[in-house]
Amino acid sequence: MPKPFTEAERQQFLADKHIAVLSVAATDGRPPASIPIWYGYTPGGDILINTGDASRKARLIRAAGAVTLVVQREELPYQYVIVEGTVIDTTAPSPREPAEAIAIRYLGEEEGRAFADHSAGDGSVLFTIRPDRWTTADYSDDL
Repeated sequence: MPKPFTEAERQQFLADKHIAVLSVAATDGRPPASIPIWYGYTPGGDILINTGDASRKARLIRAAGAVTLVVQREELPYQYVIVEGTVIDTTAPSPREPAEAIAIRYLGEEEGRAFADHSAGDGSVLFTIRPDRWTTADYSDDL
């Protein structure tokens, strides 16, 4: 039986490097869109998502104004954090610093900067998401 994370464990888990799955309501009669995505997070703060401004994902996030983010550990012990959040800011084009920080988080210093150089400019958008509700599970005691 899983146990919930403590506040500190939840904050740290979300701050650790994981690929998230972002889900957002669709507006065209299709089911919600679910997309693997990089994200930025500092404990106690908001979630940052940097993506292409013209993408379907960005259009849906703008229209819905709220998203669900699932962050999981895929190795034993299985653990996850689900965050339901409200989009509180949209900045286009994305400011260089947070976009670069997200890329460096996943690719390392050199490759992250190169990725940010390649994707910088008018074609990007930064979404700031305020976490409103959390669901967590830690299966560590089940092993």
